[in-house]
Amino acid sequence: MISGAFCGSKARLYLYIKERRETMAQLWKGRFKKELAKETNDFNSSIKFDQRMFEEDIKGSMAHATMLGATGIIYKSESENMVDGLEGILDDIQSGKLEIDETAEDIHTFVEGELTKRLGDTGKRLHTARSRNDQVALDIRLTLRKEIGKIEEKIKELIGVICSKAEENEDTIMPGYTHLQRAQPITFAHHIMAYAAMLCRDLDRLADVKRRMNICPLGSGALAGTTYPLDRESVAKELGFDGITLNSLDGVSDRDFCMELAAALSIIMVHLSRFSEEIIMWCSWEFKFVELDDAFSTGSSIMPQKKNPDIAELVRGKSGRVFGDLTALLTVMKGIALAYNKDMQEDKEAIFDAVDTVKMCLNAFTPMVDTMTVLKENMRNAAAKGFINATDCADYLVGKGLPFRDAYKATGELVALCIDKGLTLETLPLDEYKKICSLFDDEVYKAINLEKCVADRLVPGGPSKESVEKQIKEARKVIS
Repeated sequence: MISGAFCGSKARLYLYIKERRETMAQLWKGRFKKELAKETNDFNSSIKFDQRMFEEDIKGSMAHATMLGATGIIYKSESENMVDGLEGILDDIQSGKLEIDETAEDIHTFVEGELTKRLGDTGKRLHTARSRNDQVALDIRLTLRKEIGKIEEKIKELIGVICSKAEENEDTIMPGYTHLQRAQPITFAHHIMAYAAMLCRDLDRLADVKRRMNICPLGSGALAGTTYPLDRESVAKELGFDGITLNSLDGVSDRDFCMELAAALSIIMVHLSRFSEEIIMWCSWEFKFVELDDAFSTGSSIMPQKKNPDIAELVRGKSGRVFGDLTALLTVMKGIALAYNKDMQEDKEAIFDAVDTVKMCLNAFTPMVDTMTVLKENMRNAAAKGFINATDCADYLVGKGLPFRDAYKATGELVALCIDKGLTLETLPLDEYKKICSLFDDEVYKAINLEKCVADRLVPGGPSKESVEKQIKEARKVIS
């Protein structure tokens, strides 16, 4: 009896799958005499990754159906029934009442098949004057437009955290580096605001991508438009586009916006990776400039003293993944003749992975920075020991009338003397200064004071408190 029930359930499942496949196959089955091989279907199917576009696909179909009725291509009553049916499908998917069938070829086939199941012949009229080529081009634009908005908000959140951290550390002296060698005194606020500047440019790039992306391809058909009297502009307006694509071949084959977005996301990851690299160094005992919160660190399975900056390391590593997605898109698109080719199905996995990876990184990175403790004294001590006020010492001599090259040489000799004696420029006695150059007097100690060195750099963009506050103000303007 159990066996019979099991067999019965298997039979019902088989019939259901067969029925679904037959429904799905009707989009292009007429030309073919044989059933599609399972291996072909599995290889050809994109539903596992394009089902995330179900909402965009349905809303695009609703706009298309509305236009078909408004133009008289189909009866208005049928158009209205289609829209109602599509709204029902959307509600059912969102509520969990309807599960997306992963035996379908793609999300477009599933939605149309479900609509036909509910409305009969009326559902079959949905695809009038439309191809899956322009349909998928529409769906991916709608999806990525939405995803860009989400990423923009996450970047703005990170910029806000950086600005708050900078405000807390406007007076925190630290060494600025070139070649990873201590170079000149700056503040921690000035240092991290460099990343705020990078992220502001990232926002600008994303806005630029979104602007070029926001053009509606629907109506391009398979490649050559259609003989039906479509109102493409009304569909574009309904879906929030700025206009329509001007060439039908380009409308279905353009994936510039995917590549451009992947490039912008790659640059974001470059910035996050550079920031991560510095945090990783700053956490080490060799620097000990910051300490990460326990909630955003991990330990070692064998070394109990370890506190590892795993989030920063993972962000640094995942940058390579996003770069790979960009490379994949460029490689797929580089040799494709017009118009649509199945190769282009590969666009979605790559760009969706890049989008998801960036969002995931930002989700973890932002609170890590927000909860990070800045070890101000350690930063100040490092700045004091690196002769990073040597340029200011040379500038002091220039102010006394000495040519810069002579001042540079004299200061270099002072640094060498300090190294020999185990002293710093602050602790070197004045008589030693005078042995090198008679122009030195007591004022030199004021000139090389680290706080003064920073405060005197009033040039716009510099590390002075006034300058940094302007940088913070401008960054907050961008995210407001």
